[in-house]
Amino acid sequence: MLSNELEARRLQLLHQLVPQAQRIAVLVNPGSVAAETTLRDVEAAARTLGLQLQVLKANTAREVEEAFAWNDRQRPDSLFVGGTAFLNIRRVQLVQLAAFHRLPATYSQRKAAEADLRTQHPEGYRQWAIYAGRVLKGAKPGDLPVVQSTKFELVINNTTARMFGLTVPSSLLAIADEVIE
Repeated sequence: MLSNELEARRLQLLHQLVPQAQRIAVLVNPGSVAAETTLRDVEAAARTLGLQLQVLKANTAREVEEAFAWNDRQRPDSLFVGGTAFLNIRRVQLVQLAAFHRLPATYSQRKAAEADLRTQHPEGYRQWAIYAGRVLKGAKPGDLPVVQSTKFELVINNTTARMFGLTVPSSLLAIADEVIE
């Protein structure tokens, strides 16, 4: 699905959206195999951009709530949500918490569009369905070719940006596949 391969780029886009943000909260699911890769990629991108990361970890809905329980001194300037299944299914909770705390955020799933900036890869899901169909028809998984998505979307919720007092740079609006007004 290339979600992890896009993590550094998502951080760059978040930085373009909120250039004054210096402390970025990165929420990962430590139970996911992708957590380590996400942190490695995002940390490398943060060093390049001169950003400070605040790593938050959550395995349960309660831990998601607790991850947002910081004091004013620890409060991040924006939120980066790792792209794992657990965090994707908690998207409503995450969107609500980010809005409550007035945190511009980036998510890996299109379904979080109600609140912020995110990328999406529906082609990957289509490929999964094609592969599942082939296996169900008798194909051996090891005989199927490796295919990766080539189409990704950048969607910006401009309404949420304005609610947070942000002006989305025209450079981001120009490359967005969709701008929600």
